[in-house]
Amino acid sequence: MILSNQYWYFSSALTEDQCNKIVELGLDRIEKTKQSGLSTIATTAGNNHKQAMNDAIAVNDKSIDELEKDLNIERSKIKDKSYVRDSEITWLNDQWIFDLVSPYVQTANERAGWNFDYDWNELFQFTVYHKGGFYGWHTDGGGDRLSAYRRFIPGISSQKFGKMKYGHTRDHKMVGKIRKLSVTINLCKPGDYEGGNLKFDFGPHAERERFHECTEIRPQGSIIVFPSFTHHQVTPITRGTRYSLVLWVLGKPFR
Repeated sequence: MILSNQYWYFSSALTEDQCNKIVELGLDRIEKTKQSGLSTIATTAGNNHKQAMNDAIAVNDKSIDELEKDLNIERSKIKDKSYVRDSEITWLNDQWIFDLVSPYVQTANERAGWNFDYDWNELFQFTVYHKGGFYGWHTDGGGDRLSAYRRFIPGISSQKFGKMKYGHTRDHKMVGKIRKLSVTINLCKPGDYEGGNLKFDFGPHAERERFHECTEIRPQGSIIVFPSFTHHQVTPITRGTRYSLVLWVLGKPFR
């Protein structure tokens, strides 16, 4: 899909107090989750995280070609030898945060010229990237009906590692829908961390630069919105800690 605008952002949209309140809430949820004996380690669709592997290699910000060369193995086996994500997460469902963020999503959808139809969203994901943390190249979802969420039926739907398989949901309002827009909010001040930039890959035939690090959203409270099928990553943190808030907006598959 050719887009005139690959993303749309708002610099310092949220105030320092609002950001700090979200961080405080997220860290409290993470601590309570740990106290309950549950893990806060972020996983991916294939449960591909370093805690599930022995002697695995961090993908960091490397491409498939670079990993193939470094690991000296077949491309199809790279996933078995590496992990693509290193962070902690929790989920937030506080209405006041939705009230803050939703108008920016609507405005970005209109001003960028996408005008995607959407009618629902997932919970907010609060993410903590410590030094060395990263999220390698990925997309948040596809655009066709095969990418749509399916209903999870206890006792009937298959599970993986004792968990609901990726692409399934208990929320009936998500069934049959895809992620159309992704939203990231930077909750930190620029000097709180180094590295940790949102980075896009617009493809080898892009008319503009292929790779772009979004340093324009480094100011605290900045919001960026982009189509969920866009390849992106979070580059490794080299100093400090990065706090972010992510939201996915859902709608029926593209036709």
